[in-house]
Amino acid sequence: MRILIWHVHGSWTTSFLAGPDRYLLPVVPGRGPDGRGRARTWRWPDAADEIAPERLADQDIDVVVLQRPGELDLVRAWTGRRPGVDLPAVYLEHNAPSGPAASTVHAMADRTDIPVVHVTAYNALMWDTGRAPTVVIEHGIPDPGYRYTGQDARIAAVVNEPVRRRRVAGADVLLRVAADLPVEVYGMGLAGLAGLAPRLAGHLHEDVPQPLLHLALAGARAYLHPFRWTSLGLSLIEAMMLGLPVIAVDSTAAHDAVPPEAGTVAADPRTLIDAGRRLLADPGAARTAGLAGRRYALRRFGLDRFLTDWQGVLKEVAR
Repeated sequence: MRILIWHVHGSWTTSFLAGPDRYLLPVVPGRGPDGRGRARTWRWPDAADEIAPERLADQDIDVVVLQRPGELDLVRAWTGRRPGVDLPAVYLEHNAPSGPAASTVHAMADRTDIPVVHVTAYNALMWDTGRAPTVVIEHGIPDPGYRYTGQDARIAAVVNEPVRRRRVAGADVLLRVAADLPVEVYGMGLAGLAGLAPRLAGHLHEDVPQPLLHLALAGARAYLHPFRWTSLGLSLIEAMMLGLPVIAVDSTAAHDAVPPEAGTVAADPRTLIDAGRRLLADPGAARTAGLAGRRYALRRFGLDRFLTDWQGVLKEVAR
């Protein structure tokens, strides 16, 4: 199939592009949100082709994967076809609703011609999608390999824009843990975090390329997932596959994604701090928990399952 898809979420798209199809990635001057083209920090296959919007009208497209409401208008303007009517389409919803937790109406609600694909069952539960067909396809990622050493007695966290996103990203939880335990933070938009917690100065790592990030995470004793309200972060799954034990805020899909033997999931930051302290003091227990988490993540979030699920949905919609 020939699939039109925007580069919105780089890590997720990396997994999706591992499928057997051809992919058309819009690219606009300046590579803004309407057309970022191919990623610069991930290795994407040759089957992912950049394409200028003015060329799309002449392309044979089997399915479009929408990820933002505005892409409905972009497809009509750039291809002359209406998603769900003239052009088979699915809508991929990456996030939990940002409005009222249980009553926010989805942009695709009551459109019976465009299925909504959620990345977690929790997201599907919280969104009001009306009569729109819905399906859950959980994340799947390439196995980065078991790399855990845990030699650095520190807790690692991956959080993008913690200062701007504040409570949504669990920045306050991160700071509470960092006040008691040694923490390394990786991500984008970390400027200003050291001002909130001077102890983190020198332990903030901005926009680390994925291969180097995996190596850095694998050296940490444990992984902290502080997010209060978000979808299930791919970095959490990557950490589990790398072999890190997990301490995670018990919110959204985290409880369902981290088995008890792989670490601690709790709503009370004090419980997370106590769990982190135990892991820092007992490298053997940390390694055992990390191995359990890796086994679970490989079974549940493997790339083959993810691609098989997506092929089923795409072929059904294209048909």
